[in-house]
Amino acid sequence: MALTLYGAILSPFVRKVRILLAEHQIPYEHTFIPPRGQPDWYYDISPLGRIPAMVDGDVKLADSAVIAQYLQDSRGGPSLYGTTPEDAARVRWIEKYADYELAPHCTFAVFFTRIVACSVGEQADESRAQTALIKHLPPLFDYLEGELGDRKYFLGEQFSIADIAVVCQLINMAHGGELIDEQRWPGLSSLLSRVTARESVSALLPAEHQLVARLSGRI
Repeated sequence: MALTLYGAILSPFVRKVRILLAEHQIPYEHTFIPPRGQPDWYYDISPLGRIPAMVDGDVKLADSAVIAQYLQDSRGGPSLYGTTPEDAARVRWIEKYADYELAPHCTFAVFFTRIVACSVGEQADESRAQTALIKHLPPLFDYLEGELGDRKYFLGEQFSIADIAVVCQLINMAHGGELIDEQRWPGLSSLLSRVTARESVSALLPAEHQLVARLSGRI
């Protein structure tokens, strides 16, 4: 039975897993599940109803970080968690930072407010996006810029889940019309360009851009 990934393509957490699958050249089937209003059967796979979730034979998993670690451990291939326990701890910390600190602002405040809210019948509150951009995100970006320094990736020359997790949030912010300031955060800006140029990422973006245009009424 083929591995099946459930979720919506504009979710940064679904995107994170899709990038890992592409990096490791793991074949899979993708089944659309919306972030809200999931069918009842989906809760057997994802007890909290969140996306993404995954079925691999008899294995059912939810949460992007759990799925990513499982795929790395079960499929092998080049490590996206570094080569030492210290590397792995650093990767997991930055992944968690992206998922729990960046996501509320990049994805839920900026992207959701500007792209998704109106399409699901909610009032778009631009003040929420502005508060995220002006107040909440700058110190978070300052921290990540310091952690990245002049390195190519968060682990130096080695690409990892840390880079994927951070860039997935920056992609959603860009979908919401905001690019990271390359003058203030040159390292993060370069990281975004470098990661989105990888085939595992660039192959996903045309369909995302088309969907964003449709949701925002541009097509």
